[in-house]
Amino acid sequence: MTAQLLLAFVLFAFATAGTPGPNNMMLLASGANFGLRRTAPQILGISVGLAVMVVAMGLGLSGVFKAWPVLHDVLKWVGGAYMLWLAWKIGTATGISDKAVGAKPMTFLQAAAFQWVNPKAWAMALTAATTYTPEGSTIGVFFVAGTFMLVGAPCSAAWAGFGQGLRRFLDRPVVLRMFNVTMAVLLVASLYPLVVETRPAAVAKEAPRELASDLPPTPRWASHG
Repeated sequence: MTAQLLLAFVLFAFATAGTPGPNNMMLLASGANFGLRRTAPQILGISVGLAVMVVAMGLGLSGVFKAWPVLHDVLKWVGGAYMLWLAWKIGTATGISDKAVGAKPMTFLQAAAFQWVNPKAWAMALTAATTYTPEGSTIGVFFVAGTFMLVGAPCSAAWAGFGQGLRRFLDRPVVLRMFNVTMAVLLVASLYPLVVETRPAAVAKEAPRELASDLPPTPRWASHG
């Protein structure tokens, strides 16, 4: 990978991981409800989950989606339904406490598994694997996945940290409830690009594999991490 292509990929990873989207809305809500320390496994799970997806895509899984395009639609609607359920869970959360009864943040495995039903994460992983990975290079696949993880983890931590910073303003139940409902609405709103956009693989197919100097246009559904 050339230095220019690496810079383009780092900018892509930062843009997709650092801007609002399903993962970051959940991190913000988790940081506010549980604090940064208890949200750390979720941060790590998101980063590792995305990296594993990039590896899977780069080593051949993207070919399955090319062979059966209908999988994009199935994934979009199944993932969308799951995110609606998560939005309901966030919207009905009731208290800020590290020891609140029944209140638990996402675990590492839950956050990593969520990436596999998150259509947005699939789109990000597919674009990273097909646009920025040298063709036929296994080492290149792992390098891109590792870089994605290194860039994404601090972005995720920043969202959770911002949520923790809001905790002192959310000590009243009515304020917390309004915050959680707002987070739930924003999570649902993040589904809009997934509904209006179709076939993320088309973007990856059209994107040039070798880029000399310009960063390729980021798909609209890939601008929210």
